[in-house]
Amino acid sequence: MRYVSTRGNSPPVSFLDAVLSGLAPDGGLYVPEAWPSAADFSEPLFFDTTAADILAAFAGDDLSDDEVNAAVVAAYDWSAFSNPAITPLRQIGDESWLLELFHGPSLAFKDIAMRLLAELYEIALAKRGERRTIICATSGDTGGAAVEALKGRDRLDLVVLLPKGRVSEVQRRFMTTSGEGNVFAVEVDGDFDQCQAIVKALFADRDFAARASLSPVNSINWARIAAQSIYYVTASHILAAAGPTNFVVPTGNFGDAFAGYVAKQMGAPIGAILLATNANDILVGAVERGEYVRAAHSKATLSPAMDIQVASNFERLVFEALGRDGEATRRLYDQFAQSGAFALPPGALAQVRKTFRAASVDDARTRKMIATAYETCDQLVCPHTAVGLEAPARADLQLSRQIVYLSTAHAAKFPETVEEATGVRPPLPAKCADLFKRREQFDTLPADVEAVKTYIRERARAWR
Repeated sequence: MRYVSTRGNSPPVSFLDAVLSGLAPDGGLYVPEAWPSAADFSEPLFFDTTAADILAAFAGDDLSDDEVNAAVVAAYDWSAFSNPAITPLRQIGDESWLLELFHGPSLAFKDIAMRLLAELYEIALAKRGERRTIICATSGDTGGAAVEALKGRDRLDLVVLLPKGRVSEVQRRFMTTSGEGNVFAVEVDGDFDQCQAIVKALFADRDFAARASLSPVNSINWARIAAQSIYYVTASHILAAAGPTNFVVPTGNFGDAFAGYVAKQMGAPIGAILLATNANDILVGAVERGEYVRAAHSKATLSPAMDIQVASNFERLVFEALGRDGEATRRLYDQFAQSGAFALPPGALAQVRKTFRAASVDDARTRKMIATAYETCDQLVCPHTAVGLEAPARADLQLSRQIVYLSTAHAAKFPETVEEATGVRPPLPAKCADLFKRREQFDTLPADVEAVKTYIRERARAWR
């Protein structure tokens, strides 16, 4: 299996090369040259076997069967998850389910992909005798999952950029309390989009990126997308007897939603995918009107992990919708870099809308849905999940088949918001009940690329 850039000006690379580099040299994102078929998977009803099949399909000759199995066993060890199903389905209505993605060590869906990515780094770096500096921009949950997956690993240093004052206290503490010498949490005086822009600028400086041996763990990394496709395949096959399943996905950076598209391309029985956003609704404009327009600043909401104005993974969908025309994709994103906007051609928009629709949910409706979920289903849900539960009522789309709502984080990561809506303060699970007793350690930097470069130079063991 080879990987090509969405912008068409970089040579194809192998799976492990795509994992280690993240971004292609031309600034594009890697996608596979062709989609494997889920029809070839052995037992798509079970998480671990499906994970092994998907990893083997996307890795090709880069990983042996033994390496695939070892990576899956280590990533999805039951001791790291509070539910042996890893991503269990919970029925909440006659034809509706919650797909619980928060049973991992950092209580968010990011754990599922991050733990597999960590094992792939271990394999790739051991083969090459290398050390890497991992850089991560986070809107809340990616950073905690990265810390939990990568802490204490000898070949890796992890630098996490989190937006100051824009994540919940529980989210922050998952990033700042690891106590491990290879983890560096940095509060950036800016929003997530500024953190993400810094990461992209670091990779754009090829000399710096090479000397620091930089690799990304954000969802621009293809391995993250591949891993997240696992639970779409398993959930849709569990419910396949009733026909294709619709999914509602709370999303800001579009990575989790694109993983659903990947599963569908592999043949999983998936119908529509509804993107549920908060007031940061760049994806609504893109999917509903073909207008991808960046606002001047992201808005702070009750669902901070989705407070994003530039949905990085949307480029992968644009590439697919344009018939995999890298040059056309590059032109649109060059325009976006210059003006902060582009319009999808009518044919490309039609391709997008074959699978995707989108709706925005404000804070008032989010808060009300948290209360409703508790009153009607006896479920304490995080604000991101509540955005998803409310989104179908805000969408110009009738989802007539069964619906699976992605429940992306544990309610205890947002205790104040949940308690305000329901009167019940969700407790932290036993495995992390001491989170507020752990000592925090973090640094603070301005939203400045050069300041972050200096910080990395002084700390990265891989610097050369």
